[in-house]
Amino acid sequence: MPDFSKLQQQLNYKFANIELLKQALTHRSNSSRNYERLEFVGDGILDYVIAVNLFHKYPTLAEGELSKMRSALVNQDALVDIAMQIELGQYLFLGDGEEKSGGRMRPSILADSLEAIFAAISFDSNVVNARETIELLYKDKLQDVEMLTLKDSKSLLQEYLQACKFNPPEYRIVEATGPDHESVFCVECAVAELNLTILAKGKSKKEAGQGAAAKMLQLINKKKHNK
Repeated sequence: MPDFSKLQQQLNYKFANIELLKQALTHRSNSSRNYERLEFVGDGILDYVIAVNLFHKYPTLAEGELSKMRSALVNQDALVDIAMQIELGQYLFLGDGEEKSGGRMRPSILADSLEAIFAAISFDSNVVNARETIELLYKDKLQDVEMLTLKDSKSLLQEYLQACKFNPPEYRIVEATGPDHESVFCVECAVAELNLTILAKGKSKKEAGQGAAAKMLQLINKKKHNK
């Protein structure tokens, strides 16, 4: 059994039944006891927790705006971003074929496994603990969601830098991996005046670029809050 201590520390949760965590990390290519059923439950838990947080954070917003924000937080891109931050890929249990085809970095696998972990926590103890883990992992995203859903991230970043009288951000494709029908692009976003560089992945160049801009905005916002 691999050492899950670092992962559990990042989740701020220690499993009583470590087999539940292992199942949440297991792809169907590795075993019939995999994360798919757990992911079904975890998806519902995530939707609920994010909805409750937005309900209390924005008491005057209409249902349509709340739904738009929730969608921005629970979509695959957001889940993959969090999964990458906690290096979830290294813990996955994959079949040989999935391993060789880059499954550890496949967005759909990372997103589904993370949702499965939320369900695994709830089954190991209760939904309250799953909620606490979600709120911990989503802390920065919940803080920035209003800004990131008002307009596309590239436009927001451009406008912010113009207001600061800085040069526009520079985008560069770092790599493209996977087969043509399921390529994953890695795009770098750099802001020279702030000496900041960040990477993001996506299923298209546009998606990866938007993701990099969104992460840059989050980083800038975080640095402003920490001053």
